[in-house]
Amino acid sequence: MNTDSETSSDISFDDFQIQILKDYEIAVTSRECSLLGRREVLTGKAKFGIFGDGKELPQLAMARSFMDGDFRSGYYRDQTFMMALGLLTPKQFFHGLYATTDITKDIMSAGRQMGGHFTTFSLNEDGSWKNLTEQKNSSADISCTAGQMPRLLGLAQASKIYRNVKGIDSEKFSKNGNEVAWGTIGNASTSEGAFFETINAAGVLQVPMVISIWDDEYGISVHAKHQTTKEDISKILAGFQRDKKDAGYEIIKVKGWDYTALIHAYENAADIAREQHVPVIIHVIELTQPQGHSTSGSHERYKSEERLTWERDNDCNKRFREWILSNKIATEEELKNIEKNIKRLVRSARKEAWEEFLSPHREHKKTLVNLLDNVANSSPNKNFIEKLKNDLIAKEDPIKKDLASAARKSMRYLLGENTKEKEALANWIDTFMEESQSKFSSFLYNEQENSALFVPEVKATYDQDATAVDGRVILRDNFDRLFEKYPEALIFGEDTGAIGDVNQGLEGLQKKYGELRVADTGIREATIIGQGIGMAMRGLRPIAEIQYLDYIFYALYTLTDDLATLLYRSVGKQRAPLIVRTRGHRLEGIWHSGSQMGGLIHLLRGMYILTPRNMTKAAGFYNTLMKGNEPALLIESLNGYRLKEEKPNNLGELCTPIGVVEVIKPGKDITLLSYGSTLRIVMKVAQELKQVGIDAEVVDAQSLLPFDLKHDVLKSIKKTNRLLIIDEDVPGGCSAYLTHEIMEKQGAYQYLDSAPQTLTAKPHRPAYATDGDYFSKPNAEDMFEKVYSIMRESNPDEFPKLR
Repeated sequence: MNTDSETSSDISFDDFQIQILKDYEIAVTSRECSLLGRREVLTGKAKFGIFGDGKELPQLAMARSFMDGDFRSGYYRDQTFMMALGLLTPKQFFHGLYATTDITKDIMSAGRQMGGHFTTFSLNEDGSWKNLTEQKNSSADISCTAGQMPRLLGLAQASKIYRNVKGIDSEKFSKNGNEVAWGTIGNASTSEGAFFETINAAGVLQVPMVISIWDDEYGISVHAKHQTTKEDISKILAGFQRDKKDAGYEIIKVKGWDYTALIHAYENAADIAREQHVPVIIHVIELTQPQGHSTSGSHERYKSEERLTWERDNDCNKRFREWILSNKIATEEELKNIEKNIKRLVRSARKEAWEEFLSPHREHKKTLVNLLDNVANSSPNKNFIEKLKNDLIAKEDPIKKDLASAARKSMRYLLGENTKEKEALANWIDTFMEESQSKFSSFLYNEQENSALFVPEVKATYDQDATAVDGRVILRDNFDRLFEKYPEALIFGEDTGAIGDVNQGLEGLQKKYGELRVADTGIREATIIGQGIGMAMRGLRPIAEIQYLDYIFYALYTLTDDLATLLYRSVGKQRAPLIVRTRGHRLEGIWHSGSQMGGLIHLLRGMYILTPRNMTKAAGFYNTLMKGNEPALLIESLNGYRLKEEKPNNLGELCTPIGVVEVIKPGKDITLLSYGSTLRIVMKVAQELKQVGIDAEVVDAQSLLPFDLKHDVLKSIKKTNRLLIIDEDVPGGCSAYLTHEIMEKQGAYQYLDSAPQTLTAKPHRPAYATDGDYFSKPNAEDMFEKVYSIMRESNPDEFPKLR
């Protein structure tokens, strides 16, 4: 442990005295919040706590260089930074700790995330954009280690796009691309692949990004020697350092207790990134963690006494205090007065936050106790209900769960009774549950008028002499119209640019629109998605291409942890309308088959998942999504690019509705539901079934998330009274989800004359070649025989045994 560095001392007393003392006040305030926050967890008032103590000083320096329009993409140690920007008060800090479900009090997530996850409002109440250039911005945090890194790349790249692409209305989003994206990460989390993938991508792209690595030598209990080669992340990143010959990073190493050195480091980093669009890494070393990693344990268990002593001696707040005194910026008495006042203010904020958290619960408790008292007096089960009432009265600090549980349990003792008191209690329960549930379940999807769900269908229209073209041509020409119509639209991915994607759906478009709007990337799926998230959060309309659906699993953690949850975890205050373009289904072989839909529809709740059967439908989905504001995964049929389709004359305008199924063949005997490439086989089989007297109705699901909002499958089943879902996912995958949607949500079970059935792939990935496909996925003969057996079950005379 080298601690012999000299502290810089060239800051002018006259220029910086006020700022220095203000910084000290913020550092002490943040530390006091951390200390009291831990106590609130240990006394049971809060569930969990993870705080920024020990990291105060570098965050103050970072805040000094953070400008309006800049974006932060950080992690759960950055409370001092947010306080320094005036974006977090002590009272708001405690509301976050208590999980207050009022967005005006816990302004970060209204209780949806634990404290330490920070966000700012990018949207107005009506869903329109705020002017992001007139405020300091923090993208909504996630807990997952290094999960903030892919998004950081996109936030920085947006500045490059705004600086270099003409014609975009950037008034609310950028001032000539001068904004810097600031990332923060703990030293241990730099071991994650997302960190290294982002570092490489940002170096290639040369975007204005400053990454701060808070290095306290530990990752929970694991020392850096087990985390990082050479125990020093900046040493192993040294090859990224730029020089006169090659572009790269500026890498700065600074001690976390050296106030003036930190100020200079961050000013230098901001200038380099902002003016030159060069990424910067600031490795902040010799930091401490005074209370350990979190409230779930004590660092005394794994740190030596020598290390603990060193941490106490080199605590950044302690060293800052000593520096202030040694430079005669303030006296001992003045600092003690500051510290005393701050302790009083933070304790007062804690008390006020706790009272505000409990106040609505206590009001509900009063009302509920009266209702329980009334219903008990009118019921023969008075004793049982009074026990519930008295147990509730005994809870001095009730939460929503206590109220809901007591009220709902009381209804069990009122079975068969019909009194006005019971009715009043039931009405209270219904209202309370509806209001409470919305506080935890709203904004999974866009709930406002600019939702893509409200974009009306525009059917494809055709010239009288329309010719059939390859499906890829329809996609290409539709993308061409979109890029003309939306200057803020851009697309990027592996092989997307120069060759126009592997299936030529973007042929010639890079030459027409430039390398920034139609761009090639490296093989790095997680940060392709991260680019899209960050740019979408800054007002651009990116389309991120993942070359094949199977490869999306390399990006799944970014999709599920970040993109799909963004609107929800920010309570509708931030959005990223990213379109993820990919292709899958029916290619022969284990890897490019792209049929693992069951996993995606469960892991990506919060996104739309769209499965068009052909390229005209796909084009319509892209057009619909561009008119909305939601993230979506669109899976093009992999074997459809060379299939012929008539070319519409309204490309760029036709819109495929989201959440709507389509009957593509009417019938009366059985409903066959499928999606994507499989539909072509289903349609062929439906024609063959006619030869044996079976008239099948074929329905294209089109949109899996959301599915059939108009309940048109139910209408089909009312007519046919039978259902078969045909899916090339594994058994119990997407077909089970669709069955749940139709049977439970739509209530179709009551109209069935036979059990609903599914026909799926085998429970393994498809084997290679045509035979592998035939024996792995539902084939035409499987479909024919399955439908035939369902019909034979009810009428064996008309449908004799097949084999």
